[in-house]
Amino acid sequence: MKCRRCGSFEGEVALKRHNATFCRNCFVVFFRRQVKRAISEFRMFTPKEKILVCVSGGKDSLVLWDVLLDLGFDADGMYIDLGIGDYSRESREKVLAFARLRKREPIIVDLSAEGMTIPEVTARLRKKACSLCGMIKRHHFNSAARKGGYDVVATGHNLDDEASRLLGNIIQWNVKYFPGQKPVLEETSSGMVRKVKPLVRVTEYETACYALIRGIDYMIYECPYSKGATSLAYKEALNMLEEEMPGTKARFLFGFLDGEFFREDEKEESEGRSCLVCGEPSFQEVCSYCRLKEEVARRSAAGRKGA
Repeated sequence: MKCRRCGSFEGEVALKRHNATFCRNCFVVFFRRQVKRAISEFRMFTPKEKILVCVSGGKDSLVLWDVLLDLGFDADGMYIDLGIGDYSRESREKVLAFARLRKREPIIVDLSAEGMTIPEVTARLRKKACSLCGMIKRHHFNSAARKGGYDVVATGHNLDDEASRLLGNIIQWNVKYFPGQKPVLEETSSGMVRKVKPLVRVTEYETACYALIRGIDYMIYECPYSKGATSLAYKEALNMLEEEMPGTKARFLFGFLDGEFFREDEKEESEGRSCLVCGEPSFQEVCSYCRLKEEVARRSAAGRKGA
């Protein structure tokens, strides 16, 4: 196939939704331009701002970190060790190996130090791991960003992630979650650091192609707790539509973002307050994370007494 950008007959990456094929070098240029376009279009951050990238060891977060560094942004990575056996050990090594190649020193948070690993928390509370994991991660990323003087927290959510999330919210009519679909969640006076999704214009397939071309070694296994997640079913449904009608995911997500689904007073309503225990943003006197820690500690103590 002929590369649309340079005209060579070395086209390897075919993108149906763009009706284009690129050679390896031109695809890298295309991919970076898509990320740069998202940063500019949604006013995510400027070259003068300090960025904390949430890295998990998977392709999306490592690709995001790689692209931001190559675009010249001041971006550091942060990894949270969830304590999920071999999965966490391998993903942690992927992050450290990538950081060594880029001569960076990632921030590492080990949840075992607090007795708050995902296996420990789920065993004590008998609740779904994914929701607890998301809440724990959000707490630590925001806390680290505030303490480290970062202007923005960047996550590796791609077009597939955001489109499937939107589909789920619409099917369930979770209108209250619509504001979270924005590629930029602004900082608040209560201490919530700005959060952005620079990969919102690229698909999972495109991200995987970029990682392969760039030689980024990432964790290929899914988290063992993610089995049966409804988001996987939504992704599969959208993949079927995308195969029949290329560009469906982008039209679905960006049509929503361009619509009138957000109120002018959202930011004011989401300000909240500061947690009395840790000082992080909270809608109650004590934040969800500190209440979770207290509950885990209480049940652990009860378990020891009953032993």
